[in-house]
Amino acid sequence: MSIRYSQDFKDSLVKLHQEGRSLKSLAEEFGPSKDSIAIWVKQATPIMIKGQSKTLKDVKQLEKREEVYLKA
Repeated sequence: MSIRYSQDFKDSLVKLHQEGRSLKSLAEEFGPSKDSIAIWVKQATPIMIKGQSKTLKDVKQLEKREEVYLKA
């Protein structure tokens, strides 16, 4: 069974990583795997799209909305 972590928890670990903590130290202290934390960091890392800063999470949400719109 996989553990579901709250978005606030994920965001706090991403922030700690961005402040310099290693994935290994975060995994050891808080429990999620290094791979899980790395995915959260990747999802929260801004990318530039047509001059606008977006995260991978933002892009995925837009894609889902577009799919729903196109199916309607």
